[in-house]
Amino acid sequence: MKSQKAILRVLLTDDDEDDRFIFKEILDEMDLEIDLDLVNDGKQLMDYLSTNVNLLPNIIFLDLNMPNMSGLECLKEIRSHDKFNNISIAIYSTSTSEKDIDDTFHHGANIYITKPAAYSDLKKALKKSLSAVRLNRDSESDLENFVLKL
Repeated sequence: MKSQKAILRVLLTDDDEDDRFIFKEILDEMDLEIDLDLVNDGKQLMDYLSTNVNLLPNIIFLDLNMPNMSGLECLKEIRSHDKFNNISIAIYSTSTSEKDIDDTFHHGANIYITKPAAYSDLKKALKKSLSAVRLNRDSESDLENFVLKL
């Protein structure tokens, strides 16, 4: 009989269909109880959060470059509402820009992940970030540890 694990509610916001597919495939391979939802852009993310207030995600993986509403705009909007304080936010982007990293750190993201090109590296990054989110939910943010290093 399998032991009961707490279900981790994960929400991916990414406008790239292939990235969403690969992300889902990797999470399906992990030995974790994960409830994954996917949205295509920032507007859908904000709609999702406003309609699912009783079952909010534990973590949002948030792409920065999206149509309708950018990841940074979403981050600012989410962090402006107390009801979303318990949601961890992982920036999940191809950008390695220092400005993007600084902006997202200062606006309350919990971790910054540069999307790796290799499937195996992405799997390691997701595993590491999900563990980091669980361990660091209440710890002070520190720019030194903000960018996920593989």
